[in-house]
Amino acid sequence: MSHHAQMPKETGLDHSLKILKEGYPYFLKRREEMDTDVFETTILGQKAYCLGGESGAELFYDTSKFKRDKAMPKPIQKVLTGEHGVQSLDGKKHEDRKKMFMSLMSPKELNRLTTLLENHWHQSAKKWESMDQIILYDEVKEILCRTACEWAGVPLIEEEVKDITRNLANLFEKTASISPGYLQGTHSRKKLENWIKKMVQQVRNGELNPEENTTLYVFSWHRDDLGKLMDEDVAAVEVLNIIRPIVAIAIYIAFTAQALIQYPEESKKLITKGSKQYQYFVQEVRRFYPFFPFQAAITTKDFTWNGYHFKKETLTILDIYGTNHDPKIWDNADQFFPDRFNNWKESPFSFIPQGGGDHLGGHRCAGEWITIKVMNVCLDFLVNQLSFSVPKQSLEFNLTKFPTLPNSKIIFSNVKRTKPVLDSNL
Repeated sequence: MSHHAQMPKETGLDHSLKILKEGYPYFLKRREEMDTDVFETTILGQKAYCLGGESGAELFYDTSKFKRDKAMPKPIQKVLTGEHGVQSLDGKKHEDRKKMFMSLMSPKELNRLTTLLENHWHQSAKKWESMDQIILYDEVKEILCRTACEWAGVPLIEEEVKDITRNLANLFEKTASISPGYLQGTHSRKKLENWIKKMVQQVRNGELNPEENTTLYVFSWHRDDLGKLMDEDVAAVEVLNIIRPIVAIAIYIAFTAQALIQYPEESKKLITKGSKQYQYFVQEVRRFYPFFPFQAAITTKDFTWNGYHFKKETLTILDIYGTNHDPKIWDNADQFFPDRFNNWKESPFSFIPQGGGDHLGGHRCAGEWITIKVMNVCLDFLVNQLSFSVPKQSLEFNLTKFPTLPNSKIIFSNVKRTKPVLDSNL
């Protein structure tokens, strides 16, 4: 008879409230106390496994042992990703839907996105010059909303921009089902889905003709492996699964600006050292600052891993924040140090700000390339194309808020464009 090692277990009845109270570092702290990459706990009254570190992440993305369907708590799924979206699918269905997403990520399409983003930055920066001060996070959300919709082939009416930006932001700012804003989140989700659903209907009956390479076009006409058009409701959910995450990059941009302000010696390198240094800076912002706290899956069978026994149908949490701050993987994990990416041995499981594993077959975020592109453009703007003063403000952020942001949302005053713009339309 084979003997299983006893999996380390967190004592106590239920840890849901403690997780909320301690926030992002919760799982890493427990893993360090128990010196393990896996332990058992109780969340929302049910047994759960917690995985972290490189080996834990690799296990978590093994699709022969885990599924995504029904893993995310219903209330969060309802607001953040919508129901029946790509994140909740498995197997053949997931592959088919994921291909549809990845078809939008060609270099040509990503370059088109970059160009649109640069135009919207220029237009906004022009407007900022006549304002006393701006709240960068709010402004960038709007820039990204305009960019994402234009790129996706979704027409925006100027009067609606602020409203739609706010509703999109509610999907990621108001997901915690215990927050008073949660109902705002569900309300925004409904409004946005109806708005996009109407467009899908208009595309299908010929009233609206988006460009053929755009999200709205591709998703409206996508057929599954049985040749059936996607349900209108699901098509609307998936179009939002492209637009929402692009707007959510505003969180990273706020942290990018915070890093530029707080680490001036790192900012200086960006001016002199060229594009590789940009990439290191962007990657370090994604590693260092909190974004997704964790991901959830469910075991599909009983299995043994590293001597520990895992039971079928058990909730499993992957500690994303903790893995990106794991001292076993990163030297001086709590320091902001972009040059660590200089000769970094790339692994799909040690650096997982947007999930790990493989983009095409696995559950790594299809939009990761978009995130990196967008962050590079925004970083270039902040470093090379704008001058601004930073008034006194609170740049701290709270690790018990999901998602979290610098308290001030980054205030700039005296914003000026430093490069002459050649395009006469702007």
